[in-house]
Amino acid sequence: MAGISVPDGADPLPHTELRRARRSIAAVFLIHGAVTGNLATRIPWIQDHTAISPGQLGLALAFPAIGASLAMPLAGRISHRFGARTALRGLLALWTLSLVLPALSPGLYALIPALLMYGAASGMSDVAMNALGVETEDRLGKPIMSGLHGMWSAGALLGSAAGTVAAHANWDARLHLAGAALVLTLLGALACRGVLDLRSTPEEHPPPRFALPPRSALILGAIGFCAVFAEGAGLDWSAVYLRDELGTDAGLAAASTTAFACTMTVARLAGDKVVARFGAVRTVRAGGVLATAGGLLIVAARNPAMAMGGFGLMGLGIAVVVPLAFAAAARSGPAPSQAIAGVATITYTSGLIAPSAIGGLTQATSLPVSFMLVTTLACGLVAGARVLGVPSRTASGSAPAVTGELERSRAARGEGGEGRA
Repeated sequence: MAGISVPDGADPLPHTELRRARRSIAAVFLIHGAVTGNLATRIPWIQDHTAISPGQLGLALAFPAIGASLAMPLAGRISHRFGARTALRGLLALWTLSLVLPALSPGLYALIPALLMYGAASGMSDVAMNALGVETEDRLGKPIMSGLHGMWSAGALLGSAAGTVAAHANWDARLHLAGAALVLTLLGALACRGVLDLRSTPEEHPPPRFALPPRSALILGAIGFCAVFAEGAGLDWSAVYLRDELGTDAGLAAASTTAFACTMTVARLAGDKVVARFGAVRTVRAGGVLATAGGLLIVAARNPAMAMGGFGLMGLGIAVVVPLAFAAAARSGPAPSQAIAGVATITYTSGLIAPSAIGGLTQATSLPVSFMLVTTLACGLVAGARVLGVPSRTASGSAPAVTGELERSRAARGEGGEGRA
């Protein structure tokens, strides 16, 4: 098999090994999403088991995002120390095993640190798998990041389905989540065997334990913020919107949330072909137009069909934004993990504040006014899409593929690179 061209000092990999690496990292994304889906369905059981109020539950559920934001900068240093494959294997196992911690908590004061550790494991494994995903994309020389995030969404849906079955059967969440953690840990160990095995060179300095994200990550994070805010609003408020504003029954209202999530999953799985054809900037710009049109349709809706169509357009429009923001961050400087961590921190923050921001604005005004804010942020994707035009590092042609901070920095060698059309 012919090898893929790589930077000086890196060994070319056969196409068969690259295809295996792609399948493996896709499986990692699927498993990561399945953890989230399983836990989400058992939150009501955990609330009953810990005997906490809705306000206390809301407080506790802020801590996964806090833990992730604090721990994500450590992922780059761990990868530097142990190598990308070993680091991902360990961090993914930490994430899957942490699934059982919230269910074991007897009360609020145990639940908070459990969710903090759960979030920290999520954030570190998230950064590690996205960094390897971008590296695999660069070596393949074609977009795969949207599809990888589509696999995460599919995993979340599968995990939610498994959790729904367990909840319907009245299974003790401690047994359900312990079993899910064991199965997902074993599957994660198998999946990690095929990912790229990148290692730092002796002359590389380890990344800092904690560092402020680079300026490029802040700009890209703002784009991710707009998309994740709209995603959070759609997932958390679509059913409420149909029930309260349009008077639909509970079943149809709940179906709108499922439809929104499925739309995003399908769009992400299909997004790589669109990005390959039109490029990241034009794809996100067109997505912003669709999301804005969807938001306007939601606000103007006078029947459930119009509103569900609007939510569908919004999900379609924002689906590929975060994967492309992560990919652009990894290519924006010599420290991919640090840049990804910066973008992820901002997007995590958006996901954290979106539900409460919508709720507060709705309390003061109305749901349609709240979704005008969502629509305005979606419109920001159209204006800000150009920042995703970061020069990409292909695995063929004149621009060499780059092995990221785990091998050697392009900046240190003074190399340039032409952007992919």
